[in-house]
Amino acid sequence: MKVSRSPIIWFILLFPIGIQLLFAQVPSGIFSYTEQIKGKSTIHELRFKDGYLIYTAYESDPSKFIKSLGGFYTAQNDTLNLRLEFHSDYDTDPVTYKHYAYRMEGKDLVLDHKTFKAHPALAQPLDGIWLFATRGPDTGQERRGDSNPRKTLKFLLDGNFQWIAYNTETLEFFGTGGGLFTAENGTYTENIAFFSRDNTRVGSRLQFTYKLQDTDWHHNGENSKGEPMYEIWTRRNQSAGSE
Repeated sequence: MKVSRSPIIWFILLFPIGIQLLFAQVPSGIFSYTEQIKGKSTIHELRFKDGYLIYTAYESDPSKFIKSLGGFYTAQNDTLNLRLEFHSDYDTDPVTYKHYAYRMEGKDLVLDHKTFKAHPALAQPLDGIWLFATRGPDTGQERRGDSNPRKTLKFLLDGNFQWIAYNTETLEFFGTGGGLFTAENGTYTENIAFFSRDNTRVGSRLQFTYKLQDTDWHHNGENSKGEPMYEIWTRRNQSAGSE
Protein backbone atom coordinates (compact mmCIF):
# COMPACT_ATOMS: atom_id res chain seq x y z
CA MET A 1 0.00 0.00 0.00
CA LYS A 2 1.38 3.38 -0.99
CA VAL A 3 1.72 5.79 1.93
CA SER A 4 1.56 9.52 1.19
CA ARG A 5 3.04 12.18 3.44
CA SER A 6 1.89 15.75 3.83
CA PRO A 7 4.31 18.62 3.07
CA ILE A 8 4.50 19.36 6.79
CA ILE A 9 5.64 15.81 7.59
CA TRP A 10 8.27 15.94 4.84
CA PHE A 11 9.51 19.26 6.26
CA ILE A 12 9.83 17.72 9.72
CA LEU A 13 11.72 14.71 8.33
CA LEU A 14 14.10 16.77 6.20
CA PHE A 15 14.61 19.68 8.60
CA PRO A 16 17.55 18.06 10.50
CA ILE A 17 19.28 17.30 7.17
CA GLY A 18 18.83 20.93 6.11
CA ILE A 19 20.34 22.13 9.39
CA GLN A 20 23.36 19.85 8.87
CA LEU A 21 23.89 21.18 5.35
CA LEU A 22 23.44 24.78 6.42
CA PHE A 23 26.10 24.61 9.11
CA ALA A 24 28.35 21.91 7.62
CA GLN A 25 32.04 22.54 8.11
CA VAL A 26 34.71 21.96 5.52
CA PRO A 27 36.46 18.65 6.31
CA SER A 28 39.74 18.94 8.18
CA GLY A 29 42.63 18.81 5.77
CA ILE A 30 45.12 20.57 3.51
CA PHE A 31 44.00 21.89 0.11
CA SER A 32 46.13 23.58 -2.55
CA TYR A 33 46.38 24.73 -6.14
CA THR A 34 49.28 26.04 -8.21
CA GLU A 35 48.88 29.11 -10.40
CA GLN A 36 51.20 29.73 -13.36
CA ILE A 37 51.76 33.41 -14.21
CA LYS A 38 54.52 34.59 -16.57
CA GLY A 39 56.58 31.49 -15.95
CA LYS A 40 56.31 31.72 -12.16
CA SER A 41 54.57 29.14 -9.99
CA THR A 42 52.47 30.52 -7.14
CA ILE A 43 51.26 27.94 -4.62
CA HIS A 44 48.03 28.68 -2.75
CA GLU A 45 47.38 26.57 0.35
CA LEU A 46 44.40 26.21 2.69
CA ARG A 47 44.56 24.53 6.09
CA PHE A 48 41.33 23.57 7.87
CA LYS A 49 40.94 22.02 11.32
CA ASP A 50 38.49 22.40 14.22
CA GLY A 51 36.88 25.56 12.85
CA TYR A 52 40.25 27.19 12.12
CA LEU A 53 41.42 28.25 8.64
CA ILE A 54 44.79 29.43 7.34
CA TYR A 55 45.39 30.66 3.78
CA THR A 56 48.96 31.11 2.52
CA ALA A 57 50.45 31.98 -0.87
CA TYR A 58 54.08 31.79 -1.93
CA GLU A 59 56.18 31.44 -5.06
CA SER A 60 58.56 28.58 -5.70
CA ASP A 61 61.78 28.45 -7.74
CA PRO A 62 62.83 31.06 -6.78
CA SER A 63 61.17 31.12 -3.40
CA LYS A 64 59.19 34.17 -2.34
CA PHE A 65 56.61 34.54 0.43
CA ILE A 66 53.48 36.46 -0.68
CA LYS A 67 50.86 36.50 2.07
CA SER A 68 49.11 34.62 4.86
CA LEU A 69 45.94 35.15 6.86
CA GLY A 70 43.86 33.07 9.21
CA GLY A 71 41.36 32.76 12.02
CA PHE A 72 38.13 31.09 13.07
CA TYR A 73 35.55 30.31 10.40
CA THR A 74 31.96 29.18 10.05
CA ALA A 75 30.32 27.76 6.95
CA GLN A 76 26.78 28.88 6.13
CA ASN A 77 25.05 27.87 2.91
CA ASP A 78 27.70 28.52 0.23
CA THR A 79 29.77 31.06 2.20
CA LEU A 80 32.79 30.76 4.49
CA ASN A 81 32.80 33.52 7.10
CA LEU A 82 36.28 34.10 8.51
CA ARG A 83 37.04 36.09 11.68
CA LEU A 84 40.68 37.01 11.34
CA GLU A 85 43.31 36.56 14.05
CA PHE A 86 46.18 37.57 11.79
CA HIS A 87 46.72 39.04 8.33
CA SER A 88 50.13 39.69 6.79
CA ASP A 89 48.64 42.47 4.61
CA TYR A 90 46.60 44.11 7.38
CA ASP A 91 48.37 47.46 6.91
CA THR A 92 46.99 47.75 3.36
CA ASP A 93 43.81 45.68 3.88
CA PRO A 94 42.59 46.57 7.41
CA VAL A 95 39.59 44.25 7.79
CA THR A 96 38.82 41.77 10.57
CA TYR A 97 36.28 39.63 8.66
CA LYS A 98 36.41 38.03 5.23
CA HIS A 99 33.75 36.10 3.31
CA TYR A 100 34.36 33.56 0.57
CA ALA A 101 32.01 31.70 -1.77
CA TYR A 102 32.73 27.96 -1.59
CA ARG A 103 31.49 24.49 -2.41
CA MET A 104 32.82 20.96 -2.11
CA GLU A 105 33.34 18.89 -5.26
CA GLY A 106 34.02 15.41 -3.98
CA LYS A 107 37.09 15.75 -1.76
CA ASP A 108 38.20 18.99 -3.42
CA LEU A 109 37.25 22.52 -2.41
CA VAL A 110 36.19 25.29 -4.80
CA LEU A 111 36.85 28.66 -3.13
CA ASP A 112 36.12 31.88 -5.01
CA HIS A 113 36.00 29.88 -8.27
CA LYS A 114 39.44 28.31 -7.71
CA THR A 115 39.69 24.54 -7.24
CA PHE A 116 41.91 23.48 -4.35
CA LYS A 117 42.90 19.80 -4.51
CA ALA A 118 42.73 17.83 -1.28
CA HIS A 119 46.01 16.43 0.03
CA PRO A 120 46.13 12.79 1.17
CA ALA A 121 45.38 12.18 4.83
CA LEU A 122 48.45 11.33 6.91
CA ALA A 123 47.91 10.99 10.65
CA GLN A 124 50.92 11.63 12.92
CA PRO A 125 51.38 12.01 16.69
CA LEU A 126 51.73 15.83 16.71
CA ASP A 127 48.74 16.65 14.48
CA GLY A 128 46.75 19.55 15.84
CA ILE A 129 46.79 23.27 16.60
CA TRP A 130 49.37 24.41 19.14
CA LEU A 131 50.29 27.63 20.91
CA PHE A 132 53.79 28.47 22.13
CA ALA A 133 53.74 28.38 25.95
CA THR A 134 57.29 28.97 27.22
CA ARG A 135 60.97 28.21 26.85
CA GLY A 136 62.03 24.89 28.33
CA PRO A 137 62.86 23.11 30.43
CA ASP A 138 59.63 23.32 32.40
CA THR A 139 60.61 24.69 35.81
CA GLY A 140 57.33 26.40 36.68
CA GLN A 141 58.02 29.64 34.83
CA GLU A 142 55.20 31.87 33.58
CA ARG A 143 53.46 30.53 30.49
CA ARG A 144 51.96 32.50 27.64
CA GLY A 145 48.23 31.64 27.58
CA ASP A 146 45.46 32.12 25.02
CA SER A 147 44.42 35.31 26.81
CA ASN A 148 47.75 36.88 25.86
CA PRO A 149 47.31 38.77 22.55
CA ARG A 150 50.90 37.99 21.52
CA LYS A 151 50.73 34.48 20.06
CA THR A 152 52.79 32.01 18.10
CA LEU A 153 50.57 29.32 16.62
CA LYS A 154 51.68 26.09 14.98
CA PHE A 155 49.33 24.10 12.75
CA LEU A 156 50.26 20.47 12.00
CA LEU A 157 48.14 18.22 9.80
CA ASP A 158 48.56 15.60 7.05
CA GLY A 159 52.33 16.01 6.92
CA ASN A 160 52.11 19.81 6.53
CA PHE A 161 53.12 22.40 9.12
CA GLN A 162 52.91 26.17 9.48
CA TRP A 163 53.81 28.51 12.33
CA ILE A 164 52.61 32.10 12.60
CA ALA A 165 53.62 34.85 15.07
CA TYR A 166 51.04 37.62 15.52
CA ASN A 167 49.04 39.87 17.85
CA THR A 168 45.29 39.28 18.09
CA GLU A 169 44.52 42.80 19.36
CA THR A 170 46.26 44.66 16.57
CA LEU A 171 46.37 41.89 13.92
CA GLU A 172 50.05 42.74 13.68
CA PHE A 173 51.94 40.04 11.80
CA PHE A 174 55.49 39.13 12.86
CA GLY A 175 56.31 36.22 10.56
CA THR A 176 55.47 32.73 9.34
CA GLY A 177 57.05 29.64 7.85
CA GLY A 178 55.96 26.21 6.80
CA GLY A 179 56.33 23.15 4.65
CA LEU A 180 56.37 19.39 5.26
CA PHE A 181 57.02 17.52 8.49
CA THR A 182 57.33 14.03 9.94
CA ALA A 183 56.99 13.00 13.60
CA GLU A 184 57.97 9.48 14.57
CA ASN A 185 59.95 7.68 17.26
CA GLY A 186 60.58 10.90 19.16
CA THR A 187 62.08 12.70 16.14
CA TYR A 188 60.36 15.70 14.53
CA THR A 189 61.67 16.85 11.11
CA GLU A 190 60.73 19.95 9.12
CA ASN A 191 61.41 20.63 5.45
CA ILE A 192 60.86 24.36 4.86
CA ALA A 193 58.86 25.39 1.75
CA PHE A 194 58.27 29.07 2.65
CA PHE A 195 59.68 31.50 5.20
CA SER A 196 58.46 35.09 5.36
CA ARG A 197 61.50 36.49 7.16
CA ASP A 198 64.19 35.05 4.89
CA ASN A 199 63.49 33.32 1.57
CA THR A 200 67.02 31.84 1.57
CA ARG A 201 65.95 29.48 4.39
CA VAL A 202 63.61 27.65 2.01
CA GLY A 203 64.84 24.12 1.36
CA SER A 204 66.37 23.75 4.83
CA ARG A 205 65.79 20.53 6.74
CA LEU A 206 65.57 20.86 10.52
CA GLN A 207 65.46 17.96 12.95
CA PHE A 208 64.40 17.99 16.61
CA THR A 209 63.59 15.61 19.41
CA TYR A 210 60.10 15.76 20.89
CA LYS A 211 57.98 14.26 23.61
CA LEU A 212 54.32 14.64 24.54
CA GLN A 213 53.53 15.32 28.19
CA ASP A 214 49.84 15.76 29.06
CA THR A 215 48.70 18.62 26.75
CA ASP A 216 52.27 19.84 26.16
CA TRP A 217 54.73 19.23 23.34
CA HIS A 218 58.39 19.52 24.37
CA HIS A 219 60.48 20.54 21.35
CA ASN A 220 64.27 20.38 21.55
CA GLY A 221 67.05 20.99 19.00
CA GLU A 222 68.52 23.82 16.92
CA ASN A 223 66.58 26.57 15.14
CA SER A 224 67.02 27.67 11.52
CA LYS A 225 70.04 29.80 12.57
CA GLY A 226 71.76 26.81 14.18
CA GLU A 227 71.10 28.10 17.70
CA PRO A 228 70.05 25.71 20.52
CA MET A 229 66.40 25.86 21.46
CA TYR A 230 63.98 24.20 23.86
CA GLU A 231 60.33 25.15 23.41
CA ILE A 232 57.16 24.00 25.12
CA TRP A 233 53.94 24.17 23.11
CA THR A 234 50.45 23.42 24.39
CA ARG A 235 47.35 22.27 22.54
CA ARG A 236 45.02 25.16 21.83
CA ASN A 237 41.52 25.16 23.27
CA GLN A 238 39.50 25.84 20.14
CA SER A 239 36.58 27.16 22.21
CA ALA A 240 38.48 30.46 21.92
CA GLY A 241 36.85 30.79 18.54
CA SER A 242 33.34 30.88 20.00
CA GLU A 243 33.78 34.39 21.36
